[in-house]
Amino acid sequence: VLEGLEAVRKRPGMYIGSVSRKGLNHLIYEIVDNAVDEHLAGYCSLIHVILEKDGSCTVTDNGRGIPVDMHEKGVSAERLVFTTLHAGGKFDNSAYKTSGGLHGVGSSVVNALSTYLDIKISRDGYVHHDHYERGIPTIELEEGLLPKLGKTRQTGTSINFLPDPEIFEKTRFSATEVKSRLHETAYLNPELTIHFEDKRGAEVEDITYHEPDGIIGFIKDLNHSAEVLHDPVYLKGEADGIQVEVAFQFTNEFRENVLGFCNNIYNAEGGTHLTGFKTTFTTVMNTYAREIGVLKDKDPNFTGADIRNGMTAVVSIKHPEPRFEGQTKTKLDNQDASRATGKVVGEQMVLYFDRNLETLKTILSCAEKAAKIRKTEE
Repeated sequence: VLEGLEAVRKRPGMYIGSVSRKGLNHLIYEIVDNAVDEHLAGYCSLIHVILEKDGSCTVTDNGRGIPVDMHEKGVSAERLVFTTLHAGGKFDNSAYKTSGGLHGVGSSVVNALSTYLDIKISRDGYVHHDHYERGIPTIELEEGLLPKLGKTRQTGTSINFLPDPEIFEKTRFSATEVKSRLHETAYLNPELTIHFEDKRGAEVEDITYHEPDGIIGFIKDLNHSAEVLHDPVYLKGEADGIQVEVAFQFTNEFRENVLGFCNNIYNAEGGTHLTGFKTTFTTVMNTYAREIGVLKDKDPNFTGADIRNGMTAVVSIKHPEPRFEGQTKTKLDNQDASRATGKVVGEQMVLYFDRNLETLKTILSCAEKAAKIRKTEE
């Protein structure tokens, strides 16, 4: 059944970006992202992430539980998910409308790169159990099905795995990075609760992330130490089947900080959704600047950089078929994401600024200031 898992062990960087600490932490994100996809589908409200004393990690969710029934290949569906590349529910669009997982690759990649992976699935009234060592199953199936450990009324999946020191330079997870990623995930999913525990130190660290304000709370957090010029602005809408959410706020600082997310995954290098946002924002603001006389007839338009000076923004879209450059999703590539984001932002900005003239003037004065400084430097 090990279709392609040797390839993962041979070239792990292709699948998780690197074998440094960043790639190591990525293993946790893959498992967490699967649970988040279950939340997006409407079934999971709580995710528990534990960094265990022995260096392993346990991720538990209260979703439906990974399917355990017989697959047409003659084994439990769970086993295919963990031993075959592209066998997850993300691969045919029936199971998940939008997902951030690695195109059905995530679970099997984590399995391939772990010394062991142990999984308990609560589903259909029972707790089902499976165990792997370096990607190879060690439990005999009974007529293709997983052994049952006992009865339960709950549903969900619990996965405990230990990263393989043969693969990774370091096998100690970075709590700081994991916490930051989990907190980010909580901001992007206001109805989700994520519980984090680090049992490795002398004292157990225990944090719950739940952010009912969503990305507005995210913006406030990003700007907590800055002098802000207005309340966060929140825009939301849908175009071409793509959901778009944007929050932004301007501060007195001479920089911009625009973060892009697609299906809850942070796109470090941005991509088409950010392009759509920036282009539209610039166009609309220049139109307003002329309407209210900030720019006179002979004045050239403000540049995008002028207008975004002092901006903190979060652009989060949900796309049914995201295309990324590279397996670790640092940059979004879909052209329709640019159009959809632009359309929603354009419509919602006009609705907002027509009612909030003071905020508009505040933002345009930032642009004016930036343009003056730029002209003196030219």
